[in-house]
Amino acid sequence: MKNYIAEPFKIKMVEPIFMSSKEERVVIIKEAGYNTFLIPSGKVFIDLLTDSGTSAMSENQWAAMMLGDEAYAGSKNFEHLEEAVKKVYGFKYLVPTHQGRGAENLLSNIMIQPGDYIPGNMYFTTTRAHQEMNGGIFVDVIIDEAHDPGAELPFKGDVDLEKLQKLIDKVGAEKIPYICVAVTVNMAGGQPVSMKNLRDVRALADKYGIKVMYDATRCVENAFFIKEREEGYGDKSTAEILKEMMSYADGCTMSGKKDCLVNIGGFLALNDEDLFIKATQLVVVYEGLQTYGGMAGRDMEAMARGIYEALDENYIRHRIHQVRYLGEKLMDKGIPIVRPVGGHAVFLDAKKFLPHIPQDDFPAQALAAELYIDSGVRAMERGIVSAGRDSQGNNYYPELELVRLTIPRRVYTASHMDIVADSVIQLYEKRDQIKGLKMVYEPPVLRFFTARFEPLK
Repeated sequence: MKNYIAEPFKIKMVEPIFMSSKEERVVIIKEAGYNTFLIPSGKVFIDLLTDSGTSAMSENQWAAMMLGDEAYAGSKNFEHLEEAVKKVYGFKYLVPTHQGRGAENLLSNIMIQPGDYIPGNMYFTTTRAHQEMNGGIFVDVIIDEAHDPGAELPFKGDVDLEKLQKLIDKVGAEKIPYICVAVTVNMAGGQPVSMKNLRDVRALADKYGIKVMYDATRCVENAFFIKEREEGYGDKSTAEILKEMMSYADGCTMSGKKDCLVNIGGFLALNDEDLFIKATQLVVVYEGLQTYGGMAGRDMEAMARGIYEALDENYIRHRIHQVRYLGEKLMDKGIPIVRPVGGHAVFLDAKKFLPHIPQDDFPAQALAAELYIDSGVRAMERGIVSAGRDSQGNNYYPELELVRLTIPRRVYTASHMDIVADSVIQLYEKRDQIKGLKMVYEPPVLRFFTARFEPLK
């Protein structure tokens, strides 16, 4: 029996969740076009669609909601958030946004020119979309092992410095506005980046005058992995490790809906004053005034407090181990997952789970739909549907065809993880019966959100 670390909190309020029959779920998933994004949340039992904005806030954060200064300009809550960002992450300037993709939009607008190349350690859907919409060309420079679900490496999110150097040699440093480093790498399975690699990327970027920008959405989880796995950091606090990580970047985009432990909000943090000025000019157009950027004052106050809470050692240790507990239960039964288990989710390897379904028939999408039918557990496809199409309209074919079981922070218990594991195991035992899907509706951008499917005959 797997050991489970007890939750470092007690339950103060409960929210009833939907209990349904399998027959009901068959109808629900059909009405949703076999897309778990289109299932009403009120018809979901255990919701593992995303960890974005689904965290449970603390009593301290809820108290902060009553202290919202909703002034249009100069909110005191902005001052508290700005102070937290400077103290915890070390960046000089803060531009709040309604959520992380608002920050991605600002960064792409102010830095990317048509024909620029943006190297990164594996794509993320909205990040790449903003880069491409501004004329940029994303180039994957992650280590090769990140595309192998079974590769057991402590830092599968590392940038391959040789790939990065080859790109610089090929296109010239002047065509690379910044290097985008995700900490951790979502699409690789929540895999972390080592501190050594972050230092090496910084050194190479400095050699050519290229800026380094982080997708810092799950940076606290990355810091904890460094504490666990990298020599010389075992005795350091997660806060100390995080501060050093951030010192190797020129700025970051942040979705506060993950490691800042709030339900909405984000920001762009920068050290360059010129970029900051450009961002404040654009944020008024796309988000709101530079002292609220699309967020209410109460949300900024809750985020400021969440930034500190995420660094609590008991919290982050439980967070990582809850995800690991689910992953180890599945591995014990031979379920193919991305290894090692990442920070925010367990990723089922749909190619190995459903080897009889070709990638063009959307095996990960089919598996996510079947999981909902079996148990009411909602998960997310992270494969060919999420990858989308290139500028010529051709499908991207990612090596990783995954179903993401994403664990919200401070929401579910060990019993919920056991139910999820049991459902996945049951599906694996009858995996030969699962059939592929065909896409019957495809939106032009970010199709995984609203595409619709039907089962193949």
